This record gives sequence, C-alpha cells and structure tokens, in this order.
Amino acid sequence: MNATVVGLTAVVVAVTGETPRILVVRTPPPAAAEGVPAPHRDALPFGPFEPGRHRTLESALRSRVERQTGLPLRYVEQLYTFGDRYRDHGELAGGPRVVSVGYLALVREAPLSGAGEAEWRDWYEFLPWEDWRGGRPPLVDRVIRPALRRWIGAAPEEAETARRAERVGLSFGPEADDAAWDFERALERYELLYEAGLLVEAQRDRDAIRAAGLDDPVAMRGAETPRALGKPMASDNRRILASALGRLRGKLKYRPLVFELLPPTFTLFRLQQVVEALSGVGLHKQNFRRLVIAGGLVEPTGQVESRTGGRPAELFRFRRDVLRERASPGVGVPAVRVAD
Repeated sequence: MNATVVGLTAVVVAVTGETPRILVVRTPPPAAAEGVPAPHRDALPFGPFEPGRHRTLESALRSRVERQTGLPLRYVEQLYTFGDRYRDHGELAGGPRVVSVGYLALVREAPLSGAGEAEWRDWYEFLPWEDWRGGRPPLVDRVIRPALRRWIGAAPEEAETARRAERVGLSFGPEADDAAWDFERALERYELLYEAGLLVEAQRDRDAIRAAGLDDPVAMRGAETPRALGKPMASDNRRILASALGRLRGKLKYRPLVFELLPPTFTLFRLQQVVEALSGVGLHKQNFRRLVIAGGLVEPTGQVESRTGGRPAELFRFRRDVLRERASPGVGVPAVRVAD
C-alpha cells in the first residue's frame, strides 16, 4: 500500500493595476515512469508539511512561502483538502499519495526575493472564461458552449442528459441571459469543464491513467480537448486556483478582504479597480462609490493623490469601525457587467 504525504499549497493573490496576480513556481522535471507523461510545470507554491518543525499547518505555510519568495503573508485562510487518487502522477508509478491542504493568502504585490522560485502571473491566464470585465468572453460562445452542447448530447441515457444540462445551466447560465452569470461559481465551472474532458489536464490525466494500465474514468471517455481554455498547471493546481477564486469572490459581499490588497490610503478609483479585478465583472462608477461610502466602508483622509496632469483624486482609508457596526461589511458586486 502506498504511503501518504501531506503537503501545503498556497494561492497567493495580489492586484497590480487592473491585473489580479497569483504566485506561480516552476516545478522541476519529474523522473516520470516510462509511458507516464510528465505533468505541466506551472504550479502554485507547495511544500511538504513537517510536523517536527512547525506547530500548525498555517505557520508551516507562511514559512514555506516566505522562504520561496521573501514575501511575508498577510491574510491567510484554509480552503479545502485536496486528496483525489492519482492527483500526483508519481502515485501511478508507485509513489506516495499526495494530500494537499490548500490556502488562500492575500498580499500587496512586491518584488520577490527568497529562493527565487516564484513569479507573479495573471490568474486569468489560467481561467480565462472567468474574466467578464469587458463583457462575455468570446471564448465562451466560440469554444465552451458548443463543446458543452456536444457533451450533453453524448450522454448515454436521458437522466444523464438532464443532469449534464442542469449543471451547464447552473455553471454558465442560460445562453441568452448574461444576467444569470454567477461569478462565485468558479470551482463548479472548472470541475464541469474537467469532467466534460475540455481541459488539457483531463486529457493528460486520462492518458497517464491509461498508460499505467488502470481503468479510464468513465466521465472522460471519448471526450474532446480544446486546447485554448487557458494555461494548464501541474497536478490539480488549476482546480485549487478555481476554488480560491470562488471563495474570494463570495467573501467580497460580506467580508472587507479587498482592503488587505490595498495600501493604507487609496483612491476610490483604485478600490474599484481591485474589486473589478477580483470579481471579473465591471462596475458602474457612481453606483460603486455610493455603495462603499453609504455603507461606511471608507472614510476620507483629507488628502489628495498627487498626479501629473488632471484633477487630483481624494484619498480614502478603510473605516475599521464598520467591523463593529455591521455583521457583513463587504462590497456589493453585480452579477454581470454594468455599463457606465
């Protein structure tokens, strides 16, 4: 029986300008067994948990990420434990089963130092169908919906056809109704695309399992694999990323996490940029400003931001008293883009 290794995986998020970024490391080329394809090398920061060195999982994660990047973490929360069989292809060759505890961490982007193993990357490189800031991504109509229609049509029985159609409707909404897009369902969308065999990882994992002489997962038999659906990652790291994205988007509505990504003082324009980057939807400028001011989330500092040309912008800060005044002091985010 294979041994089990417990590891820690971090989704470290920052926002630069209009770009939401995550830390990505390049994993070394594995010594894969003959016939088992090497996994893709872009990965989230990961390391084994060493109980003799760290009292808690979180302290181990903080230490590991700081060693890799030189970046101290601010807000950290546990996401989920990922332990599916063969999520690490080394298990197919007799290696240990790798169980990973995923974490979401928020930081203000800064130059990286540490061991030099990480770099900042736009998270929409990996989940491009999640970026609706410019309206519905062309990828959805051009590639995803036609492929999902074929997947629904290929169901072996009527009950399965209905189940697939329901999942597609919940994850991507009705085809003609952008207002039904639920920006929180990032994980459900990723898992649907994987199960339908539309992601590179699905093909990669299926090929590895077949090469090892094991049964092919029924859900992925005969599936097509369009290769334009974002950049793949090692193991199930895109699933972990989608889990973090959905969690963060959900918490925008009832927790002031967005302020962890901002300096102590900021303009309302900058605050809006960060919320748009995280939610993947555009916001109406005046409605957003009325919302955060009327909701007591921010207060003016009496200072202005120095600019070269143009009208100086007023600086605000997070109003911490709102944590005592309201049970759910988050920013409201519409379901789809609202035109100015």
